Amino acid sequence: MSLQFIGIDPSTGDDESPTVWVDHEQKELVLQGWKPGPELEAECAAFDLPGHAKGIPDHEAVIRIPARMVSVIRKACDEVERADVR
Repeated sequence: MSLQFIGIDPSTGDDESPTVWVDHEQKELVLQGWKPGPELEAECAAFDLPGHAKGIPDHEAVIRIPARMVSVIRKACDEVERADVR
């Protein structure tokens, strides 16, 4: 895997570190965030999305990313799109 570190939550402390990377080989964003509480995960799982079964598959996860990281996520999106053009 060829991960490129993009950024970390600017307000991170020793115990919290929402982080964003780009995986150039897979052309994907890799996000580390906070685990949701059971209520939020259940709310997400209950959404009725066209073409998808309800629930969260075992191989997927819901995470929380603070809004203050929007610029970091934009940077990661730009990076992965540039990689797609190369």
